[in-house]
Amino acid sequence: MLVDNVSITVKAGNGGNGSMHFLRNAQTRKGGPDGGNGGNGGSVYLQGVDDILGLAQFRFRKELAAEDGISGGGKNLFGRNGDDLTIYLPLGTQVMDIETGQTWQIVDTTRPILIAQGGTGGRGNNEFKTSTNQTPTYAEKGTPGQVRQLQLDLKIIADIGLIGLPNAGKSSLLATLTNANPKIGNYPFTTLEPNLGVLIMQDNKRVVLADIPGLIEGASAGKGLGSEFLRHVEKTKFLVHCIDSSSETITSDYQTIRKELESYSEILAAKQEVILLTKTDLISPEELEKKVQEAKKLNERVYTFSIYTPKETHQQLAALFQSLTQ
Repeated sequence: MLVDNVSITVKAGNGGNGSMHFLRNAQTRKGGPDGGNGGNGGSVYLQGVDDILGLAQFRFRKELAAEDGISGGGKNLFGRNGDDLTIYLPLGTQVMDIETGQTWQIVDTTRPILIAQGGTGGRGNNEFKTSTNQTPTYAEKGTPGQVRQLQLDLKIIADIGLIGLPNAGKSSLLATLTNANPKIGNYPFTTLEPNLGVLIMQDNKRVVLADIPGLIEGASAGKGLGSEFLRHVEKTKFLVHCIDSSSETITSDYQTIRKELESYSEILAAKQEVILLTKTDLISPEELEKKVQEAKKLNERVYTFSIYTPKETHQQLAALFQSLTQ
């Protein structure tokens, strides 16, 4: 399941308490203070990862915590520092502290971002020994680790978004060109959530495609599957507008979706797109040419697709999609 917006709570580890202890053994009846310091709590870091589905880990796991520092002990034993926690988020994620409004952008996979500082370990009573106070009877407690409530919002989910009316052939296109395995059926609303697939090109470049669930007239006002999926469309870089080539209302089909994009947001309406006429095996070549000319009145860039065309044709379409993202 694609998760692109979620709230979580992160907590850094608490510092361990310092020890209040005096040396006592068979050889030393009343030794001096030997309480060790507590360890520091682990901190929480965020780091990018090349996994578009990375936020799914938080679907049911809403609280994450680094390890607490261990308290000090007698004989000047220092407590161990708590282990840090690194949370891996998809590249393109915006992180916002809900309380303060501070934001961070996850933009690379190498530099971790400190998001919650671990608590400091308390000092043991040996640290407080002075020439005028040889037997301090107190030690520090560790300080608490930082807690943040974070809103995670994946700003980009795919290079290319496949849009169109229900049953426009988007899922078949995704399954043919990528490693995705979407549910495909000859009825409206087969796709109930965005499916993602990855094109692996000869130069090992990866192009992520998102099959956005079918939109209908009024989707921007919440009808059908609602405006939730228009939000997904907004998080793609480029749009491929799929239209069933056997439709008798190509122009109307196109304008229905365009109206919803424009009603939802100016950003979405301004995204670059091409038209892809699908299911071309259902009509004759002569009829297809008429449909292509009709579609070119709506958008100069018009392409065609059928799952039954040769593999070489599919590879050419994949190369086209790669060029659209450059």
